[in-house]
Amino acid sequence: MSDNNKLKLGALIALVVGSMIGGGIFSIPQNMASGAGAGAILIGWAITAVGMLMLAFVFQNLANHKPDLDNGVYAYAKAGFGNYLGFSSAWGYWISAWIGNVSYLVLLFGTLGYFFPVFGEGNTLPAILCASILLWLTHFLVLRGIKEAAFINLITTIAKVVPLLTFIVLVGLAFKADIFTNDFWGTANPNLGSVTNQVKSMMLVTVWVFIGIEGASVYSARAEKRSDVGKATVLGFLGVLALLVLVNVLSLGVMKQPELAALKNPSMAYVLEQVVGKWGAAFVSMGLIISLVGALLSWTLLCGEILHSAAKDHTMPNLFYKENKNGVPANALWVSNGAIQLFLLITLFSSSSYQQLLYLATSMILMPYFFATAYAVKLAISGEGYEGQAGQKNRDLVIAIIATIYSVWLLYAAGAKYLLLSALLYAPGAIVYYLARRENNKQVFTNVEKIIFALAVIGAIVAAIGLATGKLTL
Repeated sequence: MSDNNKLKLGALIALVVGSMIGGGIFSIPQNMASGAGAGAILIGWAITAVGMLMLAFVFQNLANHKPDLDNGVYAYAKAGFGNYLGFSSAWGYWISAWIGNVSYLVLLFGTLGYFFPVFGEGNTLPAILCASILLWLTHFLVLRGIKEAAFINLITTIAKVVPLLTFIVLVGLAFKADIFTNDFWGTANPNLGSVTNQVKSMMLVTVWVFIGIEGASVYSARAEKRSDVGKATVLGFLGVLALLVLVNVLSLGVMKQPELAALKNPSMAYVLEQVVGKWGAAFVSMGLIISLVGALLSWTLLCGEILHSAAKDHTMPNLFYKENKNGVPANALWVSNGAIQLFLLITLFSSSSYQQLLYLATSMILMPYFFATAYAVKLAISGEGYEGQAGQKNRDLVIAIIATIYSVWLLYAAGAKYLLLSALLYAPGAIVYYLARRENNKQVFTNVEKIIFALAVIGAIVAAIGLATGKLTL
């Protein structure tokens, strides 16, 4: 790849921020208030800030100490725990990425429903038809070139931050301490449960709004400077964290928890409407539309890149490694966007909501995060890549352990329902893995991997039975 096609620090930061700022932040006042009071929300953000910061540091440290692993998040699982878990990490990350794009499209046209009621909540027939058109327009834009698409993503990232900053200033001026402290621990609403349950209920939402933190890592092979990958990850995270906390906390000082919980999404629009009137809702809705289009572009790039990177080292079938004349992984994009199109049609008939898709996409990425943190622990213990850096190794070990504990907590917070649904999506990946291994004349499973695969199949069977009997729903 020529230096002209390499991505600079600004483009990498924009990929991280653009990936994280999609629709989640615009719905976060309602998403958080629906399961927690102000006190629990502050505790949840504190846990998330520490956990996600440690995760950001993990990606930064791995980028610095394992510069040979240029193939994204899944490469860490493969290097640390073998081929099948490496493949499963790539598979889960890829599914999370394209399901996330389905949720963006649903929310985008649900937002347009504010102006054009025919789109409803984003899952009506007109909404799905228009979403499909936008999907394929984005597809052909990306096919024109990664660097060109990354530049457009930089512009949309800047554009989407403007309404967020405007919201923070206006709502901050209207903030009232007595509203914020009203029923601070949510005891007046028995449906919220204990503070622990409230914190647990908001965990998947906090992970969802930070998905994309690894965006620079996925593009590490295309970075102009390797050191920029870690910088982009941490800088992007800190900026997005500040925006998220301010939007969420300031909203709690304008409307009480039950009022926020009852809002439609994008709830930010209705919070600003409470402060400045109708134009506030329209302003935020327009900002969300720009944000979602930008996020759709970011994640379309990531969907193709993760398959392409995995095919580069034969973790995925060679089919996904093929690039067009513009250096874009065309086959990977066709398959990814084909999956999005199929799921859009399923959404039309199942009436899946944005929040349900959000939880499913989040649960799929938890395992890739866990394996990345576990590999960082393994690396620090072994000392590989830390020759002559004992102090740095001990520091990074502490960071990796905290990040791993946080990853385990997230798996617990996800609950059995979404872990089973994840198993249902993970298990079929074994077919693709089998094709990739046979294609390269490699042994398919080790004895340990056979056990892991069997557990995934059992989980998938349980999930399938649950869906068939109605005991489990999307």
